[in-house]
Amino acid sequence: QTLTPNTTTKIPDITVMEAVCDGEEPEVVTQACLLSEFSEKGEARALINSLPDIHHDPVSREATIEKFVVIMDRYQEQPHLLDPHLEWMLNILLEMIRNEKSPPLMVHLCFKFLYIISKVRGYKIFMQLFPHEVSDVLPVLDLLCRQDPKDTETWETRYILLLWLSMTCLIPFDLSRLDGHLSTDPGLNRESIMDRILAVAKSFLRVSDKSRDAASVLVSKFVTRPDVKLKRLGDFLDWCLTTISQTSEITMEGTVTLDGALQSLAQLFKHGKRDDFLQYAPTVLQCLNQKRIAESNQATLRKLGVKVVQRLGLTFLKPRLAKWRYQRGSRSLAVNLAQSSVTGSVEATKTDLESVSQEEDYDIPEDVENIIEQLLVGLKDKETIVRWSSAKGIGRVTGRLPKQLADEVVESVLECFSFQETDNAWHGGCLAFAELGRRGLLLPSRLSDVVPLIIRALTYDEKRGACSLGSNVRDAACYVCWAFARAYEPSELKPYVNQIASALVIATVFDRNITCRKAASVNILSPQGTFPHGIDIVTAADYFTVGNVNNCYLTISVYIAGFEEYTKSLIDHLVHMKVNHWDGVIRELATKALHNLTAQAPEYMANTVLPQLLPMATGMDLHRRHGAILACAEITHALYEIATQKNRLHPTKQQNRDPVIAFLHPDLVFSCLFFSVCGLIEKLSLSKMPFKDDPVITGWQWLIDDSLKNLHLFSSGARRGIQDSALSALAALCRQYYQVEPGVANVEIQYLSALMSPEVLTRCGCALALGSLPPFMIRGKLQKVRLHNVSLAQVSESQTEARRDAATAMSQVCVAVGVCAQGSPDRVLCEGNIRPVYEALLGCMNDYSMDSRGDVGAWVRAAAMSSLMDVTLLVVASAPELLSSDLVQRMMCCLVQQAAEKIDRYRAHAGTVFLRLLHSTDPAVPHVPHREELLSIFPPETGNSLNWNAASQAFPHITQLLRLHQYQYHTLLGLTVSVGGLTESTVRYSSQSLFEYLKGIQQDATVLQQFGDTLLCIFRDNLRNDRVSVPLLKMVDQILANGCFELFTSEESHPFCVELLALCKEEIKKSKDVQKLLSCVAVFCGMVQFKGDVRQKVLVQLLMLLCHPFPVIRKTTASQVYEMFLTYDDVIDDEQVLADVMASLSDTNCDIATVRTHRNQLCDWLGLPRPILVTKVTHLGN
Repeated sequence: QTLTPNTTTKIPDITVMEAVCDGEEPEVVTQACLLSEFSEKGEARALINSLPDIHHDPVSREATIEKFVVIMDRYQEQPHLLDPHLEWMLNILLEMIRNEKSPPLMVHLCFKFLYIISKVRGYKIFMQLFPHEVSDVLPVLDLLCRQDPKDTETWETRYILLLWLSMTCLIPFDLSRLDGHLSTDPGLNRESIMDRILAVAKSFLRVSDKSRDAASVLVSKFVTRPDVKLKRLGDFLDWCLTTISQTSEITMEGTVTLDGALQSLAQLFKHGKRDDFLQYAPTVLQCLNQKRIAESNQATLRKLGVKVVQRLGLTFLKPRLAKWRYQRGSRSLAVNLAQSSVTGSVEATKTDLESVSQEEDYDIPEDVENIIEQLLVGLKDKETIVRWSSAKGIGRVTGRLPKQLADEVVESVLECFSFQETDNAWHGGCLAFAELGRRGLLLPSRLSDVVPLIIRALTYDEKRGACSLGSNVRDAACYVCWAFARAYEPSELKPYVNQIASALVIATVFDRNITCRKAASVNILSPQGTFPHGIDIVTAADYFTVGNVNNCYLTISVYIAGFEEYTKSLIDHLVHMKVNHWDGVIRELATKALHNLTAQAPEYMANTVLPQLLPMATGMDLHRRHGAILACAEITHALYEIATQKNRLHPTKQQNRDPVIAFLHPDLVFSCLFFSVCGLIEKLSLSKMPFKDDPVITGWQWLIDDSLKNLHLFSSGARRGIQDSALSALAALCRQYYQVEPGVANVEIQYLSALMSPEVLTRCGCALALGSLPPFMIRGKLQKVRLHNVSLAQVSESQTEARRDAATAMSQVCVAVGVCAQGSPDRVLCEGNIRPVYEALLGCMNDYSMDSRGDVGAWVRAAAMSSLMDVTLLVVASAPELLSSDLVQRMMCCLVQQAAEKIDRYRAHAGTVFLRLLHSTDPAVPHVPHREELLSIFPPETGNSLNWNAASQAFPHITQLLRLHQYQYHTLLGLTVSVGGLTESTVRYSSQSLFEYLKGIQQDATVLQQFGDTLLCIFRDNLRNDRVSVPLLKMVDQILANGCFELFTSEESHPFCVELLALCKEEIKKSKDVQKLLSCVAVFCGMVQFKGDVRQKVLVQLLMLLCHPFPVIRKTTASQVYEMFLTYDDVIDDEQVLADVMASLSDTNCDIATVRTHRNQLCDWLGLPRPILVTKVTHLGN
């Protein structure tokens, strides 16, 4: 059970810290609980009472079980709330089970409900409620014997019956009284009750389901009865040992059998009396040693082996409380208060314990040494469950040893903490120390040896391949701290408090694993409040706030470092453990944390930390080198900021100048990580390091240029980070070192020629480099930069990434130089150069390039939208007169089109940009078409509430633009690809919104005609453009099927349908695109509703498609034409002809050899000319 309110108690892989909190700290759990009573008792009663009515219906039965499980699972964390209600639930279900009229299916269902209850409350509590009178023994036993152990559907029945039988076995009468006169009945050969129960238990110890666990409970209750113990204990132990010796774990059946035998032994030695089992213990131990359970491949068997071994150890040793153990006093507040009024709680408690348990000197059996050795080996097992069981065994057995032997056990556990040992040994050692500490078996004199090891365990992290090991060790170390804080007096821990507190604080804020951070956070505030500033720290770093690793590194760590006890330890941990961490994300977070922590100890950073980092930055370990370089960058920048605030130059500038130059020399950096070095160049430039006119600047510039021009040589994962880092470094470098006087640069722009490089990524890097240059380097060269970016934005579609980055760079350049209406075109954005910029960006809005990655043109469109917004807002703020009405109209129409398209992310981006420009008021964007109508559709308050990503919200708004003439074309163009798309939600909501609009204009012939003309115009402009034409055909099919053009059907050969037919014929001419042909067939079938010559021409086209070379086209056409004649019954007036046509279509064989004959027969019946096969003419040359 964890400390979070939504976690269940039955999870097997829970953390150590949280598992113990469940058992030892009820107040913590109470704070996390949300329930106060079994509020669903009425619903639970109704579900149980409904079982007789629903047990025969599988659907109702499953639904009822599911509802009951949901109700019960809510109480996994607080099962005690069920206690007042367990009895009535049990009585109702047992009454149904005992009813002779209950069918077997219902009986099994009742047992299933009983199992669900026992799973939540726990079988130990629940089984005590079963009736256990003498009259219950035989009925339960008989019912259990009638069960089929191989029935996988009814294992819950067998499980509950075994638990019930375990309780009935506790009756205080000799079982022979229930046997009657077995020996005097010569005609009957019946087994005794005792033998029957033993046979049942043995049989269920071999099954593979959960009944095996209940059978072991039955054995522990039954075999330890006085009467059974005398007659059958030896025989049963013999059977167990024989089973263990003769069974092989190679097979699954053998593993299950061994599991049952070991479980029964563990339960027997746990619940039996020592005097009864002591004589058998050496034999059992010898059998286990011969079987070598510890070497088994099955973790469950190894765990059970450890359980049996520790129980054997407790059997060998006399039960007693060790007088030498450390006793802190009573854990009860009431007892402490009562005793403090007399003599003091600790002394009174110790005296009482000593009077209860007097240590006796006696010889320790030799077998105990063997047992302890096995438990110590179990601490190093590869499975957590085995280590956990071994640790508990160490604690239990050590508690019965003399002081000297117990100290030897502690010494052996200390050997687990060698760096030659694996993480498993460290984890097991931590668990063992926690158990020893909780039981008072780790004396304060040993704390000086243990605490340093636990502090090392709190930071244990071992790299293994692409990941690391040690999170379980760190979690267990937190458990040890938790146990020590509750086991020892504050005075005992006082010498170690600062060390433990620092280690726990470090784990709380800097551990990579969220579980370890949370486990450490709950230890910061010890019960005695001895940790320095514990209350303040735990308030800032509580169980929930440490869940975000960025928050821990960048915010919480700064707050904690404000307490001087923790400042240097936090910094040192980052420098020595996290700067060289194998995970790059942790390294980067660590360097950012060092930046934030510099303000807490600037002198320490400058005089101690930086000299430590500089040698690391030139080492051979790339991880260490990368982290050290980034750390130097962040600390240097932080020191500059501090010096700036104090108006003085920090001495680190001069002291560390030469080492910085040394490890940033390009010859040395070339083989290092470009990302970190570019970051360092940026930070040093921002820190205004005195490198102006220094030769090292040339090396830095070369490094940046080389990074940007050779991006294609880097891996795809690192490419974006290196590019961004290089661009940031370039901008900072240029601002600091290339400006000889305000507004004047002393270098030439070197990236223009590289914009025409055949390498796409080189173009990308150089384009963005131009965008990142400071204004003083662009002014006077703006025409060159603009022309190159414009030309790059208009390159072929194969250069998608280059077009995207050119569009982005174009806006960055414009924003950098600013706007002046009458300025020079070579220096600012003005009347002479604004139109080419807009033309290039608007051209990018039509980029629909496709490749194996999908619609990569969307990258270009998104960049163009962002750039248009930035440039427009810039121009509007300074010189709105530069924006002409046609540019604004085209821009807004393009944004509307993108806001109506099918990809959610880009639709949302377009909608956001559109509303940003529409709602801009300081000043407003001029010449926006239909501004008032747009504001009525999109009032300013919708800017935040409208979710453009949700098709259900976006399309009802966007389709309203169809009634605005200037937006109709682009809105319908965007809707076309949405309505005719593939995504179900997009198609549903877009088509629903479109039909709502068409429904509103059904009776307005002018508006409907205008809509039809726009639709035909889109079709005409995108003829043979499959991106638009195929979705458009699907959309037209839906429009015709919904009768949206019914107004046109009254007029014969309406111009709309005539041109639509011509465009459809042209679209599918010589086409082999199956989807396009099928869509066109559907449109043709819908066009039959139009009267006049158009209908005849449409029928001719359909009959021609009946003989198409593709079988799927022929078959689909025949099917849809059949449905068409059923839908439009006015196409054929003669009923006999209609019957013949329908019969022919339904019986037509789609074989190309015979279908033409059937097609010609259909032409004759419909009065249509037979299509004539065109003969190809081949012209022979001379």
